[in-house]
Amino acid sequence: MVDVWLEVEAHQLHPAAGAIVMQYLITPLIGGEQDQAIVDENASKLRAMFEIYEARLSWSRYLADDIVSAADLSHFPLMRYFMATEYAAMVEALPHVRAWCEDLAAWPAARKVAEVMPLDFGLSKKDEK
Repeated sequence: MVDVWLEVEAHQLHPAAGAIVMQYLITPLIGGEQDQAIVDENASKLRAMFEIYEARLSWSRYLADDIVSAADLSHFPLMRYFMATEYAAMVEALPHVRAWCEDLAAWPAARKVAEVMPLDFGLSKKDEK
């Protein structure tokens, strides 16, 4: 089951959430303009994906079972950035997905990783130099 969720993250969730992160967080930092068509297309895909996650997490604390696994942890880096966009509301609306994200973010290792993952991708520090 771990392998299945790793594949789902890599080939379904990551491309869609990554596109939104790119449009909302990265594009403005590099002086670009957000492409709303890209955002809309990927938001639609994500809504469907998050419903699948909600169904799975409604009967299991984590994706592969009741024990955290690589399937869950592989989601953390992208979800950290995704949750900084206005589309985090999609996750907030789903109680099991929201609890899962909060649980992952509370792990000591995840907090350490988050410390080296600034929401500005370190770009504002480069501007200061």
